[in-house]
Amino acid sequence: MKRIFFILSIAGATGTLTPASASGGGDEAVVIYNSRLTESKALAEYYAKKREVPKSQVFGFALTTGEEISRKEFHDALQKPLAKKLEAAKLWRHGPGEVQGTNGKPVGVASKVLESKIRYAVLCYGVPLRILHDANHKEAGEESLRPEFRRNGAAVDSELACLPILEQGPPLNGPLHNPVYTTTNVALLHPTNGVLLVTRLDGPTPEIARGLLDKALQAEHDGLWGRAYFDLRNTTEPGMKPGDDWIRGAAEVARHFGFETVVDEGGGVFPASFPMSHIAYYAGWYRENVAGPFELPKVEFMPGAFAYHLHSFSAASLRVTDHNWVGPLLAKGATCTMGCVDEPYLGGTPDVGVFTGRLLFFGFTFGEAAYAGQPVLSWQTTVVGDPLYRPFGKDPQLLHGELARRDNKLIEWSHLRVVNLNLARNSPVAELAGYLEQIDTTKQSAVLKEKLADLYAAQGKPSSAVLTYQQALKLAPSPQQRIRLRLTLGEKLTALNRDEDAYVNYLKFLEESPDYADTPSIYRKLLPLAQKLGKKDDAARYEEKINPPTPPSSTNNPPAPAKSQ
Repeated sequence: MKRIFFILSIAGATGTLTPASASGGGDEAVVIYNSRLTESKALAEYYAKKREVPKSQVFGFALTTGEEISRKEFHDALQKPLAKKLEAAKLWRHGPGEVQGTNGKPVGVASKVLESKIRYAVLCYGVPLRILHDANHKEAGEESLRPEFRRNGAAVDSELACLPILEQGPPLNGPLHNPVYTTTNVALLHPTNGVLLVTRLDGPTPEIARGLLDKALQAEHDGLWGRAYFDLRNTTEPGMKPGDDWIRGAAEVARHFGFETVVDEGGGVFPASFPMSHIAYYAGWYRENVAGPFELPKVEFMPGAFAYHLHSFSAASLRVTDHNWVGPLLAKGATCTMGCVDEPYLGGTPDVGVFTGRLLFFGFTFGEAAYAGQPVLSWQTTVVGDPLYRPFGKDPQLLHGELARRDNKLIEWSHLRVVNLNLARNSPVAELAGYLEQIDTTKQSAVLKEKLADLYAAQGKPSSAVLTYQQALKLAPSPQQRIRLRLTLGEKLTALNRDEDAYVNYLKFLEESPDYADTPSIYRKLLPLAQKLGKKDDAARYEEKINPPTPPSSTNNPPAPAKSQ
């Protein structure tokens, strides 16, 4: 018991860092809806009730009901009226103040928000997504901008984030430097520093948008658990390498935080056949439309999961479920995400490495982490999810105790985190295997049995690993975990020359997963086994499955001559 307590103490000591200033609740938020849509108002009221936002901080505006809004309508019907409401309700106060340049040094005095009771704005389903470029808008000095930045279209979220400096008349063409990018001090994420933390509850349907809050609340109560997946391009091209660096950095943060972390170093995205189970965290790039495991009918997102795919038009629309990325990810169960409504260029996309560090290790809210991770504002990024969602706000040791007292099955993930935290610190594998062997939870957990089998394999104990993978298969793994277990078990059995057992394992695979995305690969594993075992009829059948007969060419079967009418 002393050893187990020691390991748990390490988990507590290396978990979430306490933010410099505690994140507030609903009283720090305003909720914004489209008064022309009943679904938008209903969602605003639901959010306000659940997050205890004062009714006086829920505002409706009559807006276009489409996803696009003209620059003029945005200014006249949303941006300017919202600023007036905030001032009238004494939620913030403007006055002359010192303005800092991008180097942090004062550059002059201008009107700015001097005091603010709020930090967040929540846009509800029905509030437009994208501000259209206004070709008639001209600005002094725009000719000095790079050609690709001579446009004023932007994400509504990103433009509203600059509301605290509206009276300074910031330029509309191109992006603006985000003064709080990379901050680790949560107190700086405040309108008095020129940034309002704007996110949206949105998605393909009002029901999906509402579910983003419900899943966030569930994860805050029970913890965000599961596995983390990162999809690299593995590129050295100077113009593209920063994207890989951000995602690789996020993967390292997740690994050191204790997530079971998978990194794909290949150039393509995860294939549809990849067994992506229990998704708590995903970051990858670079495909135009949703692909791989996220196209499957069922995606195993855990409650509270964050999923992000870097692409220039990943959020061109939030109403779609079969193309782009943000809409499909939300439809399949992700709780929060980010995306671009139009071409941002790589440097104008979120730095997911910074975001991940702030969310996981610093315990920021989703809204805080999203804006600490954005290099620019007044540009193309939309942030989708509850800004108050704080998945790692609880001390991990206290949460572990809560889950144990409630006999919550999620305790298995807390134990897994203990193991992974220690692995990341190079603790002896044998000691961690011993830890899993000692706790009763392992006996009923496919998650922990799989990890224990992995540890046995790492110690060079293949027979023990095989037995433990087999035990995990009997403990109701998720469908995707079952696929992974079967594939791993098949490889281990084959390596041990247990050909008959491997053969039976792959047959069970086909029986359990008839809709697997790459069934031919299983037949390719079965074929040599069938040949070694003398199963000639089976081998012939697998040959045909792998290389089906080519249909006769049309040149060999010319059409019959047409009959005269």
